[in-house]
Order: sequence, then structure tokens, then C-alpha cells
Amino acid sequence: MKAVCWHSANDVRVETVPDPKILNPRDAIVKITSTAICGSDLHLYNGYIPTMEKGDILGHEFMGEVVELGSSVKNVQIGDRVVVPFTISCGNCFFCNRDLWSLCDNSNPNGPLIEKLMGHSPSGLFGYSHLFGGYAGGQAEYARVPFADVGLFKIPDGLKDEQVLFLTDIFPTGYMAAENCHIKPGDIVAIWGCGPVGQFAIRSAHLFGAERVIAIDRVPERLQMAKEQGKAEILNYEEVDVGEALKEMTGGRGPDAVIDAVGLEAHGTDFMGLYDQVKQAVRLETDRPTALRNAIVACGKGGHVSIAGAYGGFLDKIPMGAAMNKGLTFKMGQTHVQRYLRPLLEHIQNGDIDPSFVITHTLPLEQAPHGYEIFKHKKDNCIKVVLKP
Repeated sequence: MKAVCWHSANDVRVETVPDPKILNPRDAIVKITSTAICGSDLHLYNGYIPTMEKGDILGHEFMGEVVELGSSVKNVQIGDRVVVPFTISCGNCFFCNRDLWSLCDNSNPNGPLIEKLMGHSPSGLFGYSHLFGGYAGGQAEYARVPFADVGLFKIPDGLKDEQVLFLTDIFPTGYMAAENCHIKPGDIVAIWGCGPVGQFAIRSAHLFGAERVIAIDRVPERLQMAKEQGKAEILNYEEVDVGEALKEMTGGRGPDAVIDAVGLEAHGTDFMGLYDQVKQAVRLETDRPTALRNAIVACGKGGHVSIAGAYGGFLDKIPMGAAMNKGLTFKMGQTHVQRYLRPLLEHIQNGDIDPSFVITHTLPLEQAPHGYEIFKHKKDNCIKVVLKP
């Protein structure tokens, strides 16, 4: 089969690799009909996530048709259309039983490796380095899905791939980010980052009843989408002092909640932004937390800080004094996708949201390297790339 394989930083190739096989009675093989490039994939592409190996198959947002089933998988049938959560979960452990699917105890075979860094292992992830299990990803023609009796979610007839593909990751990620804000009627939510996750966080904040959503970015087409599709007020951080602007827009109180939808490769226009880039370049800092710093300082007293952007290691110069003395509440984590599949599918079916609004480019799988380049460099007004095997 054809698959998108990582070779080194800024080098991905579409290659012919062996077809996946059933290895366990709880496995399934899915013929992929749609897959996507996620902002988190750029962290791999840019070389910031360790333990990647040449030939690793990328991709964790994918869906398709079931073509082979292990003997223990009874929840779906061959021929069913399914979406595949990016977090791999066993369904039986302490955390899965508490609806904390991304913290599964049993799905990361390389758990001892990541425990040295994080203390405990989160779940395995598709196509996201050997720290998270070394699983082959879904930017391919076929994929093996372990724990398929838990991980496969059947899609009803009448819905296009583009409407449901993002149930695999970015729609529930944005939704959980908004949920973590504990939004109350009248609340003002500020969101750093208007990439795909940020766009879904904007829409989700409205679904939770936010009175106003303020979106912060520097890319004109992303800000335009946030304004037109998300009905957000927008701030370009290259043109205004965001902290002062948020005070003015909120009567001096600050937002009731803030969301960091950027993560470890945030950009900044001040000295601290340059500081992060230099330290990360020489590996004295693993992540660039510019957006997180700004969000913490801007958040109103007693507010909530929700972190949806991916972080991989250690951060520098975090204003914990501001967080502690303002009484802020933090909530974060990889998304518990299975928790949100049914309610978000209902929102799609009811017409509350059509997730396809975020797609700007649809390319054949063979053009994946081009897709990575335009997504990384924000060329051709690229916001979200869908690949078709």
C-alpha cells in the first residue's frame, strides 16, 4: 500500500509499504477513505517530538471502511463506515472506565519509556512517535486499528466524510477545550490560535453559551475564518498589544476563560518570543510557550485556563505567580475522544455545525509532502488539508 512516511525533519515521503495485518483478535483493518494533516503532525514534521524513526507512518485523523475484523470485534461489521479516535484505548482499565480515554493504562507498549519523562504513561496514539506506542498512522491506504471493539465508531448513512472526519480529533479537541472553561451565561472567552483546533474551540464556546468569543492570531485568513464562520471578535497580535486590548474589550476585568490552542511552537513578537526560539534551537528548552504565558497574564481573576495545544516537554518562564495570585484554574490534556463522539455527531446531524467549514485543501495522498509544506508555511491560504488515498 501507499503511505506517508517520516524520514527526518521536513522530509516526508509517500512510499510503498507492507499492508497491515490482524495481529490480535481485537484488531480491525480499515480501508482509508479520508485522512488529514493535523497541526500536531507539524511538530513531528519540524523535528520537535523525539523517538521518531525513518519509515514511521504518519497521521492520526482518519476514517474509512472496515475490510477485515479480528474474531473478538463484534460492534461493527465488514463494510461499515467508521471514524477512528486518535487516542488508542482499551476500554477496560481504571481510566477508560472513568471516561478518561486518553489516559488508558494498556494501549502504550512503550509506557516505561515515556514514564521516565512524564511519571506515568498516557494512552497510545496513532502515528505519533515511539513514545506513544510506535503505532502506524492513518495517512495511508489502510490502517490496523487495535482495540477496534472500543475504537471504531460507526457513521450513519447520509453524512459525507468531510462532515465527520474531524470527529477523530480536532472537533472533540476544540469542544473539550471549551468544556474545560466551565462557561457560564455572559462569559467572555479569549482563544489564542485560529488554526483548525482554535476554529472548533471558537464554535464550541458558542455552543456552550459564551456571550462573546475573542480570537487571537496573526494569519489574516485564519482571523477571517474566525470572524465569518465563528462569529468571533478578532485581534491580530502583530498589530495590537493583546493584553491591553483584552482589558479594554472587557471593561478592565479580563476574559472569564482563556484557551491556548497553539501549543509548543507558538510565535511571539517580543523579546520572549525570540528567547524561546533561541533556547529551543539549541535544545535548552523543548517548547515555546508564548501563547500560554500571554493567556495566563491576560486571564481575569478567578478564571479558567484551558490548554488544548500540544506540549511535549519542559517550558520556561511560566508566570505561575500570576496564576496563583489571580486564583486561576488550569485544565488540559489529550482529548478523551470517545466521550464526545455521540454528542458531537448529534450536533452535526441537527445542523448545529458542519465541520467541513475548516477544509481549505483536498489533495490526493501522493501530494502529502506538498500538503505539509503549504500547511507549515501557511501558503495558498491553507488552514486544513484533507488527503484522499
